Amino acid sequence: MLPFAVLEGMFMVKINGKDIEADGRTLLDYLDGADYDPECIAVEINGDIVPKKDYVSTILRDGDCVEIVSFVGGG
Repeated sequence: MLPFAVLEGMFMVKINGKDIEADGRTLLDYLDGADYDPECIAVEINGDIVPKKDYVSTILRDGDCVEIVSFVGGG
């Protein structure tokens, strides 16, 4: 019999409160695929702010909790 994780076929990352299949992807890859503009957001992973320069090298892992905040202008 196969291990549970293989049967399930997915490893989940919680992004803004939703479980997303993003395990193993870079943060920048996820942001690009989800149509975020990296210049207009801030990202926190497991309680730590991720510097923009690290988006390309930050790998999302099973169980990570990611919060993405967009900047909104107005007056």
